[in-house]
Amino acid sequence: MIQIMAGERTLRLVARRRQNEASMTDTQQTVPIRYFSDVLCIWAYIAQLRVNAVKAKFGDKVRFEKRFVSVFGATQRKITTVWRDKGEHAGFNAHLREVGERFPEVRVSPDIWLTVRPASSNAPHLFLKAAQLAEEDGEAAPGTFEAAVWAFRRGFFEEARDIARWSVQRDLAREAGLDAAPVEARIHDGRAHAALAGDYQDADALGLQGSPSFVLNDGRQKLYGNVGYRVIEANIEELLRAPSADQASWC
Repeated sequence: MIQIMAGERTLRLVARRRQNEASMTDTQQTVPIRYFSDVLCIWAYIAQLRVNAVKAKFGDKVRFEKRFVSVFGATQRKITTVWRDKGEHAGFNAHLREVGERFPEVRVSPDIWLTVRPASSNAPHLFLKAAQLAEEDGEAAPGTFEAAVWAFRRGFFEEARDIARWSVQRDLAREAGLDAAPVEARIHDGRAHAALAGDYQDADALGLQGSPSFVLNDGRQKLYGNVGYRVIEANIEELLRAPSADQASWC
């Protein structure tokens, strides 16, 4: 009889603990993710598919904060230096096409970095940062910033359009449903410049190595480069299980 009562008491304790865990899961805070990328980076282009998958699975349990990092700020210098002994622009083109072949979900134009060579990613970053500010201020429809970012990525990688050029940026914005007027206003008054400078400074302060970079847990966890979806998923699930800062270390 004593053993039966003890067993029942244990079952009640287990059930109560599971209820508490479920309640904590229901009320826990959203996991913020600072996501830094360069619009001319092929790994960020591919990573957008993983970002979409994360949003689809976790919904409002995650919140992405889209930021920019400068990897292709001076493309001519970067490619002729890093790829100097590997064919420069032609070698880089071949590398990107080989990467694209490994990911059938995306398309890579055979012309990028051959007939089309954007001078800098800073120019499209500035336009997109202004678009982000316009959306935050209610002068652009919700979702137009992300639509414009994807339009810029596809514009370069799929369609070989020079997204460093103002005329191309305006065309892509229009195709994404974004009015260029509030974007221009934030570029001309300096607000977009200030916001973009803040992104670059934060990337430096965090010691980010490149694009794309996922920053979680107040900077304690950084995922960089060609990170698989399962790795991103595992990090988010761990934070959802133990979101409090005092669980960051066993020390």
